[in-house]
Amino acid sequence: MEAGADGTRLDRWLVDHVGGLSRARLQALIDDGHVRVDGAVRKAAHRLAGGERVDVEVPPPAPQELAPEAAALTVVYEDEHVLVVDKPAGMVVHPGAGHATGTLAAAALSHAPSMGSVGGARRPGIVHRLDKDTSGLLVLAKSQLAYDALTAQLADRTMSRRYLAVVHGRVGPAEGIIDKPIARHPYHRTRMAVAAKGKGKRAVTHYRVLERFSHFTYVEVRLDTGRTHQIRVHFASLGHPVAGDDVYGDRRATAPVALDGYALHAVALAFVHPATQKRVEFGSDVPSRIEQLLSHLRNTG
Repeated sequence: MEAGADGTRLDRWLVDHVGGLSRARLQALIDDGHVRVDGAVRKAAHRLAGGERVDVEVPPPAPQELAPEAAALTVVYEDEHVLVVDKPAGMVVHPGAGHATGTLAAAALSHAPSMGSVGGARRPGIVHRLDKDTSGLLVLAKSQLAYDALTAQLADRTMSRRYLAVVHGRVGPAEGIIDKPIARHPYHRTRMAVAAKGKGKRAVTHYRVLERFSHFTYVEVRLDTGRTHQIRVHFASLGHPVAGDDVYGDRRATAPVALDGYALHAVALAFVHPATQKRVEFGSDVPSRIEQLLSHLRNTG
């Protein structure tokens, strides 16, 4: 297609000239690099000069059902109702933009095929999630009884999740509560942000300082809510982004050792078992990538 509107924003021009796609879908195509102006990927706010060639690539829709994929899983606990796994950094929990295969959900479906009838077709058994580059404990539902019970506990905030993180800078208070609403970023579709008062969804994060170093702080974190990227967004809003996070942190402020992920680990998980009605608790060892970072910080002060 040839653009003929001088000075028009790319996203607005697409809405007016591309039929059959919603504004949100067009925005996603721009964000994912599927829209090119004279062969170059451009942002939504790019102003068209007029006369350029605009190419829009629309990927085929993802299959409605998830295909199982055999892959190693670190199983912490399993019975007929629940599966607790320790997710490594680098593994995506469920399919999404740019991650159609290699997900934890596909591996879990291969491990427990009956999970395919639980929850959503593209997210079988998935009750909650961790970011791709965050590691640690997740519980998946193997039965509809477990899915209903566990999602209800998430909604009621009775499922306990504890994290360990290394963040940039020296956090002052020994402990604190970050109570700031979170919403989708107004310009970057794949990011979240602290929202203005009265907007977004309430998000509450509790933290306790474990160790302070010259330029970093080791903290324990507990969540009252489970918003997307909550810990990362909240600590970044305080000026203390999670080490290794180049989305919400300053890309120039790198960690002193290679992390291959974020310095963020879901170390403990507790919930009421859907069948026995007894509270169960699970723990995970701090991964070596974070231990190496802590060792370096302790040796260098």
